[in-house]
Amino acid sequence: MPSTEFNNPKSLTSYRKFWAHRLTPAPFLPMSTEEMDLLGWDSCDVIIVTGDAYVDHPSFGMAIVGRFLESQGFRVGIIAQPDWSDTRDFQKLGRPNLFFGVTGGNMDSMVNRYTADRRKRYGQIPIIIGGIEASLRRIAHFDYWSEKVRRSILLDSKADLLVFGNAERQIAEVAHRMAAGETLGEMTNIRGTASRVKKPPEGWVELDSTHVDKPGDLNPPENPYSMEDDKSRSQRQDLPKEGVQVVRFIRDLKPGLREKSYIRLPSYEAVKSDPVLYAHASRILHVES
Repeated sequence: MPSTEFNNPKSLTSYRKFWAHRLTPAPFLPMSTEEMDLLGWDSCDVIIVTGDAYVDHPSFGMAIVGRFLESQGFRVGIIAQPDWSDTRDFQKLGRPNLFFGVTGGNMDSMVNRYTADRRKRYGQIPIIIGGIEASLRRIAHFDYWSEKVRRSILLDSKADLLVFGNAERQIAEVAHRMAAGETLGEMTNIRGTASRVKKPPEGWVELDSTHVDKPGDLNPPENPYSMEDDKSRSQRQDLPKEGVQVVRFIRDLKPGLREKSYIRLPSYEAVKSDPVLYAHASRILHVES
């Protein structure tokens, strides 16, 4: 069983290349089995599904991720802007040896009309989601299209793992560990990932979120159309002397325990019904990040 310790990130050039590096680099990342045949590939190790178009240029995020994985020795295929209402587009590269990587792309999937949830999934093939949308929606979040607070996209999409931020380090470690025989369910110790667990790992210290940041009411927002100047505002007696609430984030822990501590945020049900707790959870997420 792998260690649950969070180790220091490995250098991206320190991994031993996967065996398929002898078949790469490709002049382009294939988008069909015909293009795979031209490269002499019988399968892809990783298939990236993106709501964006695919152009082999660094202005396209999945081109960077795909070429980075290729530099690690993996064969990478791309499925760009698939028809989400049909499974055929998702099957055109066959079954990946390691995992599907899914992202809405540079825009929210609702805007781009491609969504990561409520579509048919492939049985037993690991699904990893990432990108801007997954990063922003990794905890309970307000969805402006449905006008309601929704659960983490990791839960609604039924994905196995979520990578957030610039995910080169995470995706390299995931790919190499999967190639070595680990499952995604064992990878609960990779920085920059979110995963579903039944219980916290042994030996970890839990901190309630209210210990780190005491939620409370904020001052009313200022009227942006007010014609008062700063001097006249400062002379009014009915305005609070302080600005918005100042929050000091503290982890009251014994030396050496911070690396093995985690913060329990309010539940989805709690933040859904309480705007103050919603702001509290969001604030902790961003400060901890």
